[in-house]
Parts: sequence; C-alpha cells; structure tokens
Amino acid sequence: MIWDRFRIDGRVAVVTGAGRGIGASSAVALAQAGADVVLAARTEEQLRKVAAEIEAAGRRALVVPADLSDPAASADLAARAADAFGRLDIVVNNVGGTMPAAFLDTGTDELEEAFRFNVSGAHALTRAAVPHMLAAGGGAVVNIASAMGRMAGRGFLAYGTAKAALVHYTRLAATDLAPRIRVNAIAVGSVATSALDIVMTNDELRTRMEANTPLRRIGDPEEVAASVLYLASPAAGYVTGTVLRVDGGTDVPNLDLGLPDL
Repeated sequence: MIWDRFRIDGRVAVVTGAGRGIGASSAVALAQAGADVVLAARTEEQLRKVAAEIEAAGRRALVVPADLSDPAASADLAARAADAFGRLDIVVNNVGGTMPAAFLDTGTDELEEAFRFNVSGAHALTRAAVPHMLAAGGGAVVNIASAMGRMAGRGFLAYGTAKAALVHYTRLAATDLAPRIRVNAIAVGSVATSALDIVMTNDELRTRMEANTPLRRIGDPEEVAASVLYLASPAAGYVTGTVLRVDGGTDVPNLDLGLPDL
C-alpha cells in the first residue's frame, strides 16, 4: 500500500525546537508514523507535554532541555539519541528565528548570532548525527527554512540572510552526504505559531496578511509537520537537495513592517 511508504516504524528522530509550534507538531507526526523521538528545546514543561502526546501514540520520547543557540548543545543531541535508543535515523533542524530589525539596527553581532542560531546549530547536529545514521544504514535530514530566504522585505536582513544560507547549506550537504543520507529543507511561510502571536491576536493584521497570501489564510503547524514526515520517510526516498515550499503561494512578503526610508 502507498501509505506504507510514509511509515517510519522503529526509527529514531531528533527534533529541535520541539516544545511548541512546528517542532512539536513535527515530533508528534513522526511518532504517529512509528518513530521514537528526542525532543529538545529550552522549556522542559513544554517538552513534557509533547512527550506525553508521543507516548500516547505508543512511542518513546526523550526530553532534553537545552539552549540550542549553542551549537555544542545541538551536537550533543546525536549522542543522546544513540545512547537512549541505540540508533539515529532522522534529524529535524527546526530551531531558529531572529527578531526583525531595521538595517542600521542590525550590527555584525546580530548578523552572526542569526547565522549561528539558524545555520551553525543545524550543521553541528547534522555533522554529529552522520556517523550514527551511517551505522543505521542511512538517514534523512529536514531543515526548516523560511520563505524569507528567497524574498526581499525590510526588517529581515539577518533572518533572511541566515535562512537563505540554510537553504544553500541543504543543497551542499545533500551533495556531500549522498547517496546514504538525504538532506532536504522546507521553506515555511506564515504559520500560526507563537512567533505570529501579534498577528493572530490582531484582527486587522491577520486580515491583511491573509489577503496578501494567495491561499487567503495563515498556515497550520500540522501542514508543515506533514511535509516533514514526507521528507523524512521512504515516500521521499528519491528526493534530496530539495527545498519544498509550504508558504500559501507567497512570492512577496505578506506583511509590511512599515519601516521608513532612510
């Protein structure tokens, strides 16, 4: 049956930023498809709630509270997964983000911090995971990028640059790690996570953003999670180095931050 290609029974996944939003939804989706999951984020209470959902799906969860702005903490997750579950097959590099800022308010420190948080941590975990994946016979990496990695909008210099780097990192890593490890990315658009709370709680902003999105709505984290599962599963066994757009069809930013000309 075609549905069997989406099963990942007995495999082990690490999901960063797994306490809420896209990370939490992705972790639960992977568990529902048969994987045991290592959950990492700053807030243990949030991770415990996600772990309960994974256990309700009949799978095991390991909660690892960690500050993933430190690439060393990300790298450590690979060994934690192998020690706890005996293998590692899937990595979802979801942690990331950077607050918008005007050009003259974006110093080199902010730019480097955005790169470290969105790219260096993903590389640290992926690099640490590769030996374990090879020992398990192969694996899949899914990087959560952003539509802002290809669109131009004021205020997103650091974030957009970092996510664009993550996109090209995905292509380069896919080439380096083929044929045994697949590496893909998802360019996510506006999704109803905590990062969009200011929009979701403001009718005017939400309506404006929806009107500027071809599908006329904000995305749901489970829609991204479904794409994560696809790319991590045998269903995408012939897919690597690809950036999957899950953005409602946006080709330009759907919300102007109102930053003035200099």
